[in-house]
Amino acid sequence: MTDRATIVYLDHSSKMSGGEIALLNLATHLDRSRFDPVVGLFADGPFRAKLEEAGVETHVIPLDPEMLSIRKDTLDGQGLMRGMLRARNLPFMWRVRSFLKQRSASIVHTNSLKADLLGGIAGRLAGVPVIWHIRDRIAEDYLPGPAVSFLRWGARHVPHFVIANSRATMNTLQLPSSRQSATDVACFPSDRIGVVHDGLGDTFKSTEASAGNPVVGLVGRIAPWKGQHVFLDAATIVRKRFPEVRFQIVGAPLFGEHDYEQRVRRQCTELGLDDVVEFTGFREDVADLIAGFTVLVHASTVPEPFGQVVLEGMIAGKPVVATRGGGVPEIVVEGETGLLVPMGDAEAMADAIIELLGDADRARAMGEAGRRRALSEFTIERTARQVEAIYERLLGQR
Repeated sequence: MTDRATIVYLDHSSKMSGGEIALLNLATHLDRSRFDPVVGLFADGPFRAKLEEAGVETHVIPLDPEMLSIRKDTLDGQGLMRGMLRARNLPFMWRVRSFLKQRSASIVHTNSLKADLLGGIAGRLAGVPVIWHIRDRIAEDYLPGPAVSFLRWGARHVPHFVIANSRATMNTLQLPSSRQSATDVACFPSDRIGVVHDGLGDTFKSTEASAGNPVVGLVGRIAPWKGQHVFLDAATIVRKRFPEVRFQIVGAPLFGEHDYEQRVRRQCTELGLDDVVEFTGFREDVADLIAGFTVLVHASTVPEPFGQVVLEGMIAGKPVVATRGGGVPEIVVEGETGLLVPMGDAEAMADAIIELLGDADRARAMGEAGRRRALSEFTIERTARQVEAIYERLLGQR
């Protein structure tokens, strides 16, 4: 390519969640001699400020607030389809199409489920190759059944290429490849799908936890499926064995989950843990907090699409205890870089934490092995180069 290709990223959210952090990392690590990243957000907020601070051209294309407020765990398949195609959304998709034309988009890369559908259709209308980046498990334990069927159908017909953040996520799309059936009208070519794990930069340095009481930490937005309630039940058990241990819950509710936060805080009080558990709320200095952990815990109660927090712990050189499901086993090597436990099992989680707290040498070895694995397999440079190869493939086909 002699000229830089403009890659337009679309995301419906401007809140700093996992998918948005991953997009920020990708956009800021593209090879600018070949690609020019431009981001279109469907709402204004902190994410826009982060992108602009990082030097990424960012625009806001406002979407109907009612559409923005729909949570993925309440989506109905038919209602989702009607919502996407409702009359008042058609002008929005046309505005996105015009934006793609004005920015001379070479590729449109959508980063969220709403952006996949609305931005994907707009990309098709603009005649631009469309990439869906799937960061959510398209499965009935993560989304309502009708929405799962609709999104799986959409994945076959809207994008020119599908990227998933883990093999576990890709498997939930159930895309029938050409290797399975060359006569299937819904067949999706096997060369149009790819798994690209998210990567991290050098923000998370390997550090020894400071002297003093051991700290066991959980990082992530406060939501029922993130398992803060399971973590507290485990903390009760760990405290009996190691009364000097302190616990941190880092994060805040984002999408109407404040009632759950209040329930978790009441649970903490009822369990008599207020003197050893700290709720930090949302923090910008997550890397610094993880640096102070003795053990990082991941407690999701449903399979995680990827497990970015687990990777953050590993790259910081911390042993991890994580629930076994989704993309997490693609990151953690059981018994070598961390310990995997069944989802929702507080006793098993507590046993794993106790095992690491009771064997400092093993915990240190796991942390060191985890950091080596993260720096070998999960760097943002590796992620960016893999995505760039997909861009070049699509541009060459075009």
